[in-house]
Amino acid sequence: MAAFTGLAPILSRRPRVTSTVTAAASTGSAGAWGVSSHPTPAGRGSSTCNRRSAAARWTAVSTPPAPSTSTGNGVGVAAAAAETAQASTLEDDAWLRTGSRQSKIVCTIGPKTSDVESIAALAAAGMNVARLNMSHGTHEWHAMVIANVREVNARGGVNIGLLLDTKGPEVRSGDLKAPIEVERGQTFTWTVRRDQTDLPPFTTDVSYDDFVKDVHVGDTLLVDGGMCSFLVTAVDGPDVHTECIDGGTLTSRRHLNVRGKSASLPAITDKDWEDIRFGIEQGVDFYALSFVKHEDDVAELKAYMRDAGVEALILSKIESADAVGRLPQILAASDGAMVARGDLGAEIPVEDVPLVQDEIVRLNRLLRKPTIVATHMLESMIAYPTPTRAEVTDITEAVKQGADATMLSGETANGAYPLHALGVMNTVAEAVFAPANDALAPFGAGAGAATAAAAGASPLFLPPLEDAVRDASDGRVDLAFAASTLATRLDATALVVFTRVGNYARLVSSTRPRCPIIALCPDVALMRRLSLLWGISAFVIDFSDDPEVTISRAMDLLRRRGLAASKDTLVICSDMLVAGGGDADAVNTLQVRRMQ
Repeated sequence: MAAFTGLAPILSRRPRVTSTVTAAASTGSAGAWGVSSHPTPAGRGSSTCNRRSAAARWTAVSTPPAPSTSTGNGVGVAAAAAETAQASTLEDDAWLRTGSRQSKIVCTIGPKTSDVESIAALAAAGMNVARLNMSHGTHEWHAMVIANVREVNARGGVNIGLLLDTKGPEVRSGDLKAPIEVERGQTFTWTVRRDQTDLPPFTTDVSYDDFVKDVHVGDTLLVDGGMCSFLVTAVDGPDVHTECIDGGTLTSRRHLNVRGKSASLPAITDKDWEDIRFGIEQGVDFYALSFVKHEDDVAELKAYMRDAGVEALILSKIESADAVGRLPQILAASDGAMVARGDLGAEIPVEDVPLVQDEIVRLNRLLRKPTIVATHMLESMIAYPTPTRAEVTDITEAVKQGADATMLSGETANGAYPLHALGVMNTVAEAVFAPANDALAPFGAGAGAATAAAAGASPLFLPPLEDAVRDASDGRVDLAFAASTLATRLDATALVVFTRVGNYARLVSSTRPRCPIIALCPDVALMRRLSLLWGISAFVIDFSDDPEVTISRAMDLLRRRGLAASKDTLVICSDMLVAGGGDADAVNTLQVRRMQ
């Protein structure tokens, strides 16, 4: 079978609902931790009310930190963390931040941000999940990063998940004695010869032996996603002859793609299996599987995880032409997805990338699974302290589409302004949610989704009821929608969900309620796995066989955290708050409680 196959047509897309933005700032509790005139419970360490108004929270949270002056060892980031600690505790920063931004942020950890204080600074500035890029670094280095993330979590106030991103199969050029300047019209040869040590000028070897079988005359070969490009003019035995279309500097071990085709290498390489076993030993929470081409790739990894007794979530990275043609099947087999736009844009026409991104987010919303939008979101901030207007628009569009998370790569791994880039992403995401919270305001708290949709309200808080994949045997789906509707109409301070394995929390998150979702679970590992889901703040509590005891513990926790005060309204949903606690006694419950 040929290694590179043609791109399938883009799947059909339904029209999107446009957003109506009002000028007034939200003053209700919807979409925030709740604005209340009731005093904050004692014990928060400040005489100032921590459940602030929207305007006060905007000032406290949205101001980006000063640009880093790090020289590469994380000193600048650590200094910023010390300044943050002087103003308020890490815990207070985390809760103020979470109150206004429902989408999550994934940060890639690299040399600039790998020490404990730098990770603490990222957590305080808005990071929800730390990404480990297995294309770089040793297992020893990544183990150090994991230990540092867990130390920050142990300090309290944050719940940072760990995502292991596999390297995946790659086709790369060989080593060069010196960089080669290639100009338009220059002929260049790519070879799979292994018997020559000295290659002719304008020739380099390729790491993939079947490369010559997979490319054909007329194909476009891209180097590093398009930094240079070549037109294939002939295939002669072990050699592929090309003509330069877009010139540039060719250096050693560059990534190669063929426009519109995917390599036939296996999705999970030997190195990937070694990295996956390392992740299992370290107990990471998410795995991003690179270059998924078929749902069987996902099934293979999930079976391996199941046999190992691992409950980590498997996210498919959509970055190959083959994957685009099988989006419904791949997403159905996965626990979530990452839109990896770098390699995706090298394998399909660049004008199709935004359309594929929108389709992935839409399909995953119907499946009630999380989506991460990644790559080049704030690329300019690797070198500059301010973003381009196009980058800001890019983040805004991803959040408006309904993505659960947006991701920073080189910006936080090795960029000059890691904290500043994160501050920009956090602020932009908050700005999206501020007008969206007001979209339903003219219709009152009792307005339904249909009324709001007809009036052009933001789709952020409109779950796709008409198309969502439903299981008639699972009453929790309808209960989740009912809980979300009830919380919105009652203008509840929070929607509280009790979950033992996370599924119930995921269902509630998919309904996009206009108030915070407090997920209460029995163990720390599950709490971290919930860190990627839209709108959820997770906590660990002890579940009791007596439902009233469990609810009482939950209310005590909210009171201690300053997340709810006396007389605040809570909507509580659960499938386990029953006497006895066994499966035979399990019933779905939906309650409205007022804090005492």
